[in-house]
Amino acid sequence: MPRRLSRPALAAAAGLSALAGYVDGIAFVFLGGYFVSFMSGNTTQGSVELVRGGSWWLAFVLVVAFVAGVVGGSLLGRMPARRESAVLGLVAAVLLVGALLATAGYSAAAGAALAAAMGAVNTVFITDGQAVGLTYMTGALVKVGQELVAAFRGGSRWGWAPHLVLWLAIAGGAVLGAAVYSGLGIHALWLAVGGAAVGAIVAWRSR
Repeated sequence: MPRRLSRPALAAAAGLSALAGYVDGIAFVFLGGYFVSFMSGNTTQGSVELVRGGSWWLAFVLVVAFVAGVVGGSLLGRMPARRESAVLGLVAAVLLVGALLATAGYSAAAGAALAAAMGAVNTVFITDGQAVGLTYMTGALVKVGQELVAAFRGGSRWGWAPHLVLWLAIAGGAVLGAAVYSGLGIHALWLAVGGAAVGAIVAWRSR
């Protein structure tokens, strides 16, 4: 749960959610309406396109790639030392592959690599043995509503705030990604690669 993260960890989680939103904003435009971090959206989109005869297969390729990224991040995250930096290093490496493929014009393969990176992002933080979701915000919004009710009933006054912070972070990241893509095109992904690499270095040094 985000509220169980320390303040520095919550700040880092918000930064990664912003990175995910940034990549997703770019990918949404680049892939023509498909996501690389929001698999519920891809599931609906792919199902609709299956009936309409559109590019349904791309949506499900992205879903499979996302799950593969979660698997890879989870396996790498089992390292007892420097787990956060190791997973972030994986994220940076796979984002690099995605940026190279996108630059070369292989859009579907690039999308799969970006989705795998976003899947791995969700394994960076573990609380109570469970991964903290950083790229899908429906659950976070549900928690905002639940925690607001709890606050009115005498519970934690600010229990809703961490969930709202993550939602705002991913929304802001998506706005920034779309804006930068409008100016730089697919080269905007290189900023995400750099951001993930810096995050991995910071996590390694902080340990």
